[in-house]
Amino acid sequence: MTWLVVGLGNPGDKYVATRHNVGQMVIDELAKRHSLKFSSHKSRTDVAAYKLGSGADAHSIILAKSHSYMNESGGPIKAVASFYSIEPAKIIVLHDELDIGYAAIRSKIAGGDNGHNGLKSLTSAFGTAEYYRVRLGIGRPMGQQDPADFVLKQFSKEEKKDLGEFLDRGADVVEFLISEGLEKTQTKFNS
Repeated sequence: MTWLVVGLGNPGDKYVATRHNVGQMVIDELAKRHSLKFSSHKSRTDVAAYKLGSGADAHSIILAKSHSYMNESGGPIKAVASFYSIEPAKIIVLHDELDIGYAAIRSKIAGGDNGHNGLKSLTSAFGTAEYYRVRLGIGRPMGQQDPADFVLKQFSKEEKKDLGEFLDRGADVVEFLISEGLEKTQTKFNS
């Protein structure tokens, strides 16, 4: 069984540590956990692969990060999914979520995009919303700050204290979802 695990974000050093790139940060955490190096793929993504579990219960996992901007993620992710013959039902998308408090994590399958341009692009490219989402809470900005500006800022000093644990838990959620299924994952991790 092969799974595609996608971290949404924007390319370039300017965005690497911003809230909008928390999905890619979890992908980097998974890569670090398994001592993986990413390689550039013709689909305009960086990919790395590993096995989770052993024997008949093993899962092949492809980690992917798009080279495109968030609102154009669909094309490259659809291309990498097609290359590996992975259906949307075996895709897990990690993304930032304004409507969940900081460091809370929720997982689900399908649903609307809630104004998230990365999800909008993916759903459009695949022609379906029937893929898994790991929603990584970044909270809403305080006061009058525009959410579009907020997501492109780095985490605050306070948030950074818990960021390592947040990313580690995000990686745990992905692997638990693959090995144990959605219902058990929601019971264990949806906070």
